[in-house]
Amino acid sequence: MNKRVTRGDRIFQWCINIIAIVICAVTIYPLLYVLAASLSEPIKILSGDVVLWPIGANVNSYRRVFASADILSGYKNTIIYSTSGTVLNLILTICAAYPLSMPDLKGKNFVTFLITFTMFFSGGMIPSYLNIRSLGMLDSVWAVLLPGAINATNMLIMRNYFTNSIPGELREAASIDGCSPFRTMLEIILPLSKSILIVITLYYFVGHWNSYFDAMMYLRKREMMPLQVLLRQILIMSQMGDMAETYGVDDANTLLLYESLKYAIIVISAVPLLVIYPLIQKFFEKGIMMGSIKG
Repeated sequence: MNKRVTRGDRIFQWCINIIAIVICAVTIYPLLYVLAASLSEPIKILSGDVVLWPIGANVNSYRRVFASADILSGYKNTIIYSTSGTVLNLILTICAAYPLSMPDLKGKNFVTFLITFTMFFSGGMIPSYLNIRSLGMLDSVWAVLLPGAINATNMLIMRNYFTNSIPGELREAASIDGCSPFRTMLEIILPLSKSILIVITLYYFVGHWNSYFDAMMYLRKREMMPLQVLLRQILIMSQMGDMAETYGVDDANTLLLYESLKYAIIVISAVPLLVIYPLIQKFFEKGIMMGSIKG
């Protein structure tokens, strides 16, 4: 039976399409502008001539970026922190979410309350720093990875997925067949939870990739700094003499160099995420929807 499309339905659909186009334009334009600016002459960027397309082909900024030992070291550190941190986050989140999804676990509501409590209240920046220092983790990789080893929101999302989207009969059947809870999790539950695992992995990876505050607060060695800290230093650089001394240019060219490097580093730092997301988009959409509706 065909449903009659009314004039109101068509107007509503047109409004939805217009809103979607506006949102896409607002989202895509900054990306295109940054890319165009990174390939344009710095003087054209400062004069405001760059709008959407590059003006005056220029790849010197990318040459300087890849010729800088600090930036390459920061890029390597960011990859290391993001991959190792994501693996650690995912393991610990699974180990916390799966037991809390078990219906017969005693005290799980109290434990869930304690975890949820941390979403609203924390010890603060100074106590956190003193804690990291007393544990001897300053200027180490652990200072970047351990403070945010488990995100309470991600853990609750995964727990709700295990509770609402995985039938309890599977656990019961596995238990009858002699599977231990750990083996049930590895061989039955996790293979059926691929979508939510990919979503949580993306959340953690993006968080580590964009993170700079923990590294800025706990690390002092420049060779351990991630790329985002170096990018922040470039973005807030006010004394151009420091920039000129670092890259060996005179003061007259410092502002131009600053503009071109800024956009080039932004493009380089965003490329991995822009490549990864389309590959896992279908899992992302499925993982977000599943678990939100029970039944």
